[in-house]
Amino acid sequence: MKTIRLAILAIATLAAGGCASMSAEECLSSDWRAIGYEDGSRGYSSDQFGSRRKACAKHGVTADFEDYQVGRREGLVEYCQPARGFNVGANGGQYYGVCDAALEAGFLESYRIGRELYSLRSTVNSLNSSLYNHEARLERTKGEIRQKEAALIAKETSTEDRILILADLKELSEEVGTLESEIDTLIAERAAAEVELGNYQQVVAEYGY
Repeated sequence: MKTIRLAILAIATLAAGGCASMSAEECLSSDWRAIGYEDGSRGYSSDQFGSRRKACAKHGVTADFEDYQVGRREGLVEYCQPARGFNVGANGGQYYGVCDAALEAGFLESYRIGRELYSLRSTVNSLNSSLYNHEARLERTKGEIRQKEAALIAKETSTEDRILILADLKELSEEVGTLESEIDTLIAERAAAEVELGNYQQVVAEYGY
């Protein structure tokens, strides 16, 4: 296992750069067991091997699927642990059904716990973003009202223009009312979401995460 980990360090750049960048030299010198281990430890399906195989086939090099699968199975043992399942879920990652039945139950339970935490955090973040946008729109609208009011009382403004400005002010005032109402609703929704998130974080802590 130590040998595999050392080999992974050597292919880190290759893994980050993607399969399409594999040169003939890289294909010839690649440790396919190490590559498989790396893919397995990241929860990748064996489909990853297909694109690597095609890249190397262009250079006349045959990728070693057997070694790749040996390494990938070893990497999946590292990946399919409850703690990793929680981290994948909590970070919004996807699970592609790669774990063996013996490990999958524990992985999925923790994954679902993490995924729910991610969902609750996302809700709070979304409400914060929406609230920020509404408040920014409210300030812009109030700024437009101030400009319109200044133009309304300006000596050079004609009677016809004052009529148009008054109509604009009515619309802007209605928009302010709508935005203020929506902001109040968002504040209440965010407060409820934060309480729900806080309660769930306590549950997560009880699971040891």
